Amino acid sequence: MNLRDLLFIALFAVGVSVITLVTSSGVWLTFIMMSLYAALLSQAWNILGGYAGQLSFGHALFFGVGAYTQAVAQLSGGINPWVGLVMAIVAGVIVALVVGALTFRYGLKGSYFALVTLAFAEVFRILALSATFTGGGVGLMVPLRGSIANMQFASRHGYIFLLLAFVVAALLVTAWLRHSRTGAYMQAVRDNEDAARAVGVNPFQVKLKAIALSAAFMSVAGAFYVQVFQYIDPGIAFGPAVSVEALVGAIVGGVGTLWGPILGAVVLHLLSDVTRNMFGEIPGISMVIYGTVLVLIVMFMPRGVAGSGVSIKRLFGRGGRGNG
Repeated sequence: MNLRDLLFIALFAVGVSVITLVTSSGVWLTFIMMSLYAALLSQAWNILGGYAGQLSFGHALFFGVGAYTQAVAQLSGGINPWVGLVMAIVAGVIVALVVGALTFRYGLKGSYFALVTLAFAEVFRILALSATFTGGGVGLMVPLRGSIANMQFASRHGYIFLLLAFVVAALLVTAWLRHSRTGAYMQAVRDNEDAARAVGVNPFQVKLKAIALSAAFMSVAGAFYVQVFQYIDPGIAFGPAVSVEALVGAIVGGVGTLWGPILGAVVLHLLSDVTRNMFGEIPGISMVIYGTVLVLIVMFMPRGVAGSGVSIKRLFGRGGRGNG
């Protein structure tokens, strides 16, 4: 693993920790927590969509599996939340391997793979609505038992440090993918699957590894969500909102990069809060402005915020050549 990446990840962890410790404002602590939460979702999506090139519209599938595994383990099995977290990861990875085996085996990719993942998320949402152990449409409420042993904290500080540990783990895995043989195989499959196969890469196995890693972190995010908000229902778990937040954060920040999902998550939440605070009194206008800015970012920064320097240089370069 590249020492420069490790250094910047360490600086990121220290910086967030210091800011968290010196901040007492509930508003800013919530902003930090939700930005880290969005970063975890985006980084998870980035492993599959950015590095392996398999665009998913239904990543809420793995989030929901992790969330419900965490909730059911506590409520029905009396299992400690930390053990439930491990179970959530295992359950998410198993579902990912099944979905991957069914889709990658038959060569589904691009828009076909994206639609299949969306369909799987919808199927699981319907199943969760019908099943009794999931609470049906009412959902499940996890009791508040504030202690570190129960993965519940008295203030936002504890949740931020827990979430920071998850994000740092995701960054370490992504940094490893940037410089490892596995990551090189993923990028080869992303760029040209047929060429990768011709030089001895097994695209099926590579994509299975990518979806398993991606699902593991999505499941962690789902388990974390249950512990923070103590509630989950089929709409939250398997609905489109989680999938959209994951992919938009990665796209805005820069797919296939180490820091893009982090930057994208911060930009999205900062933009959302600013537009809501400035124009919230006019119904719908904040969402219009929010959506317009997102469209402009995608149009003029196709490499995302992380690649904004290159995008701006190319934009002005084209303008200069046109004027000449």
